[in-house]
Amino acid sequence: MEKKIRVLLFKPGLDGHWRGIMTVSKALSEAGMETIFFGFKTVEGVVEAAIQEDVDVIGFSCHSGAHLEWARELVRELEEKGVRDDFLLLIGGVFPEQDHEELRRIGMDGVFGPGTNTADIVRFIREKLESRVGEGGPTA
Repeated sequence: MEKKIRVLLFKPGLDGHWRGIMTVSKALSEAGMETIFFGFKTVEGVVEAAIQEDVDVIGFSCHSGAHLEWARELVRELEEKGVRDDFLLLIGGVFPEQDHEELRRIGMDGVFGPGTNTADIVRFIREKLESRVGEGGPTA
């Protein structure tokens, strides 16, 4: 039996917009992925949940302007737990396009701004996970 791709999505802190992450969550579910919307959480709680839920992808949406710091904190927490390479990391939201490269340098695998086609996010996840695990890995 093939394992479905499991995705944990969250909003860091009290970042208040919803539309983008709910749209992405629905698109990933419709593409056959198992999505867990974890709501407004701390990075520490998200990392614990990702480990316990055995997810393949951790994604968050940010609108507060603190996207670089949240990304750094997520990567730092994963590295401290020794599990950074266990997850594909995604970020989406409203932030300056010039920050995309810095987000990738920090360690975010996928960076998606407003207006990104959800099919592109689905394709990105599948391609990245296939290249990481090869046959026998998660599918959707």
